[in-house]
Amino acid sequence: MAELATIARPYAQALFKASQADLAGTASWLDELAAVAANAQFQQFADNPGVTPKQVFDVISGVAHTALPQIAKNFMLTVIENGRISALPEIAAQFRVLKNTQRGSSDAIVYSAFPLEGQQLADLVTLLETRFGKQLDVKVELEPALIGGVRVVVGDEVLDTSVKARLEQMKMALIS
Repeated sequence: MAELATIARPYAQALFKASQADLAGTASWLDELAAVAANAQFQQFADNPGVTPKQVFDVISGVAHTALPQIAKNFMLTVIENGRISALPEIAAQFRVLKNTQRGSSDAIVYSAFPLEGQQLADLVTLLETRFGKQLDVKVELEPALIGGVRVVVGDEVLDTSVKARLEQMKMALIS
């Protein structure tokens, strides 16, 4: 969706410049609001011509688990009044890219068949940061279909050490 990315870019850049004092806090509330905005029922509500921007703002801020700072309220009102609420997930994604670029880090998603916690997760993060050569902001998601091991996605790179992937490799070796 190149058009959505084009729409989202100026919002993400403006928010990034305005929130230099608290990038982590801004990323937190922005991700939360983007998750709400991505909901199909909320999109349907927001797109209803009979619903005012104030009503949309009240719903999205009411669903948020954290109290929104003034910058968040101003930003959301601007996005809603300009009819760009559907672009909020892309705005959040572009904001994360800007934040990560400044910090020299990347987002990483670790898919695991079993929960990873404590020292096990810390060891894995250290290993992955060495492997990818940058600081990683790791998010763990459970995926029981992997059977065992992990699959790591960092940007456009994938490191798959899962049992499922190894079984697929063995299957292909036996077939050929």
